[in-house]
Amino acid sequence: MKKFLAVLLTLVLTLSLTSAFAGEKITVIATPNPHAEILELIKDDLAALGYDLEITIVSDYTQENPATSAGDMMANFFQHVPYLAQYNESVSDAEKLEGVIFTHFEPMALYAGTKTSLDDIADGDAIAVPNDPVNENRALLLLQDAGLITLPEGTTLESTCTANDVVENPHNLVINEVNAELIPGLREDVAYAIINGNNATLIDLVPYVDGLYAEQAGSAAAEAYVNLVAVKPENADSDWVKALEQVIYTQKVYDLIVESGFAPTFTPAA
Repeated sequence: MKKFLAVLLTLVLTLSLTSAFAGEKITVIATPNPHAEILELIKDDLAALGYDLEITIVSDYTQENPATSAGDMMANFFQHVPYLAQYNESVSDAEKLEGVIFTHFEPMALYAGTKTSLDDIADGDAIAVPNDPVNENRALLLLQDAGLITLPEGTTLESTCTANDVVENPHNLVINEVNAELIPGLREDVAYAIINGNNATLIDLVPYVDGLYAEQAGSAAAEAYVNLVAVKPENADSDWVKALEQVIYTQKVYDLIVESGFAPTFTPAA
């Protein structure tokens, strides 16, 4: 009997120690670059704090928020502030999410398609733009800033303009509204393409290097379109979110963002 109790006690202690070192699991769904790359960079740092980071990588924008709202994932990392606001307006209170860790700005840029310079723009040229409301409005503002179209007076980043709202189109540009993740693969079919920052990096395009025209770091867009980690509101003040913030707001993450061609929006911790 004593031998049995000793074996049982040893088993319990072993299981307890295994659980202690396993760490609490944090599940995050993210798009590839720089979001998933940032998460991969901080895995060991989180482990040192007692957390096991599990990353699910997807390439489109449709899965992340619903998966987090449903509780299938604890957090997501792919979107900017206006996109999250748009999502929250479209769902019930129980499905709303909250931004908790604000990381960087990804410039949207106009890239070459079949034409390599804006000097070559011609009547009837086609331009591919993202078709979701927030990013299409942003893309049209970029075209307006580049002097290619005119939008209704008073159009701002908060507007929801589409191609039908263009007031002046001197080049009679054909604006093709396409799912954002598909645009990089369609550049051979259009004269120019407007691509989101993270989709651009998937094909090794850097906004300020390869873009023919890009949003600037000091612009209103830079302040508005900050990328973030989103969670359910009840998790916003949790210890695991604080740990995630601690390991993200570091110099090495800051440097990775810069190397990826984006603009960090945080100051690394000393």
